[in-house]
Amino acid sequence: MKNIWIVSGEASGDVYGARLARELRRLAAERGDEIDISGMGGPEMRRAGIRIRVDSTELGVVGVIEVLKHLFTFVGIFFRLLREVKRERPGAVVLIDYPGFNLLFALMLYWHRIPVVWYVCPHLWVWGKWRLPVLARICTRMLVIFPFETEVFARTKLHAEFVGHPLVDIVAERRDPAVVRNPDDFLLLPGSRTMEINFLLFPMLETVLALSKLHPELKFHLSAPREKIAALCRRRIGQFRDRNPELPEIEVTCGDTSYWQQRAGTGLAASGTVTVESAIAGLPLVVGYKLNWITILLAALVVRLYRGFFTMVNIIANRTVFEEFLQHHFAPRELVGAVERILPGGIRRGEVEAGMAEVKELLTPNSSSAARQAAEACYAVLEKP
Repeated sequence: MKNIWIVSGEASGDVYGARLARELRRLAAERGDEIDISGMGGPEMRRAGIRIRVDSTELGVVGVIEVLKHLFTFVGIFFRLLREVKRERPGAVVLIDYPGFNLLFALMLYWHRIPVVWYVCPHLWVWGKWRLPVLARICTRMLVIFPFETEVFARTKLHAEFVGHPLVDIVAERRDPAVVRNPDDFLLLPGSRTMEINFLLFPMLETVLALSKLHPELKFHLSAPREKIAALCRRRIGQFRDRNPELPEIEVTCGDTSYWQQRAGTGLAASGTVTVESAIAGLPLVVGYKLNWITILLAALVVRLYRGFFTMVNIIANRTVFEEFLQHHFAPRELVGAVERILPGGIRRGEVEAGMAEVKELLTPNSSSAARQAAEACYAVLEKP
């Protein structure tokens, strides 16, 4: 019996972990092996048959203040997982992104001589280059999903292997040829975290209000990743409408982001994995982000924009594909103009469409699927004597 753990703390990692688990099971079946997969994750990993030791559904928080609020929860989970992994001693532990938790967990695994495979590299090239040699030492293998990340580890002894981005395959599988893009549908993607809704939704609604007056043909939709976030969005929209009764109707739905990424003509989104997913799906976006000001001030001490951007699509392309707005710039006075530039017929529409196609090409794995390549790399660690 081969034993492997997968540890993920965010919604995107939950999806990637589930796909990795399914490919690991296929590999085991092909080789006549039995495999047991455990770990920390959410509903997707549970549906993939992983024995979930800790449910991570609500653990994807961002920012110093937000992390401090949940500190004792994280500490309790950390030591619980550490006790269990020391007792079971799996053949490998796959860590998916989630650096605040997983970096320390990786160090503990290294001390206890349990092989570490890191899948989806933490963005140390933005906020912690000094940690790269440490990460290179404690990891058995590093599997990266962005092509430029191989350069990041070039000066270390750890070989970083580009396995392709799993979203390329995910978006292709979700595509429905019956869905036709409607230029009048406008999609709002305010994020998957409560904190993101609280910071980003009102500026988005102010932008919607302004756009509806300039472009009355637009129909607005908001897609949330789960019902808790959808309910929060409905409450916040209701609060905004009480003060702004002229706000147009906004349809709030849950769990159908992939449909709207094919259907909508244009969108406004929180920075995150969803921007890469949208680029692959061909949905032009304007992107932004806001955080607690204390978090921003502290982050300014350590964070350096990689290639001059914070939106991953732009980092991959090494140029502006999606216009991006941070903190007080994420406001209708700047967002409305940026949206108008990418609406069908807008002056940047063609440029954005070409940029999205380029990004998709750069993220496409060299052979087979991203999940299959990652699974083969993980299995190679399991098979080491």
